[in-house]
Amino acid sequence: MARTNGIELCYETFGADDAEPILLIMGLGAQMILWYDAFCEQLAERGFRVIRFDNRDIGQSTRLSGGKPLTMTELLKLRFLGIPVTATYKLRDMADDVVGLLDHLGIKSAHLVGASMGGMIAQELALSYPDRVRSLTSIMSSTGNPKLPQPTREAAALLLRPPPTTLDEYIARFKQTWKILRVGSFPLDEAKDRALAERIFARGLNPAGAGRQLRAILASGSRKERLKSLKTPTLVIHGTVDPLVRPEAGRETAATIPGARLMMIEGMGHATPIPMWPQIIGAIADHAHGVKK
Repeated sequence: MARTNGIELCYETFGADDAEPILLIMGLGAQMILWYDAFCEQLAERGFRVIRFDNRDIGQSTRLSGGKPLTMTELLKLRFLGIPVTATYKLRDMADDVVGLLDHLGIKSAHLVGASMGGMIAQELALSYPDRVRSLTSIMSSTGNPKLPQPTREAAALLLRPPPTTLDEYIARFKQTWKILRVGSFPLDEAKDRALAERIFARGLNPAGAGRQLRAILASGSRKERLKSLKTPTLVIHGTVDPLVRPEAGRETAATIPGARLMMIEGMGHATPIPMWPQIIGAIADHAHGVKK
């Protein structure tokens, strides 16, 4: 556990302590173990000290309080009237958490890899603390521009469903959710879903925390204008069939950040399926190792 920014973050490391640090930031309502153990190990084998952690309000990190579940009325007001939602905290606060984790670990700067909301946090960190970021890899994420295409109806519905209460309900929901997000059949991943869902359930669910994280995203607004001046070496990875953060979001992110490289992965949805790891891990490692020290 690391005490940071008034809270505690649960974290885990892989690889040699003196290797180049690479910090993995997970997405909305997602525990750190969704960065699969084997994914972290393979990245560590590429010469990195890999750090994964539970964001605030999820897993075994500090759970906050306050805020109400997001309503469809609020979403419509945000979409059509531009009225911002209220939030207990914003993405900047979550970026501050990460800086505190780096301080706890004695790391002056690290490579950042963020998935979905994690990519948004990584972008915010690179904007607010450029000296702490060696490189940025933004995966299936967005600039926060409200004019980008919205999620498919099926994917959007995942965000507003009432939470499951029993282990069996959670396992069924987990399998259904990832079937929608992966877009297609991925037997290697599907074979791990039950065990992973059981592990997540055992570590502790916090549906209210996921709701506060969603509010944080919506209340933080667009980073597009600020990203136009970002100097951090950036790689953008996005799937061509992402139903939640649409492919246009990845293309815009890469087009907005000066010098950013875009890698669109054919057939990838809002997930990083095991068969695509060689391509994804290889790109992350090559990008980070290619940055001048």
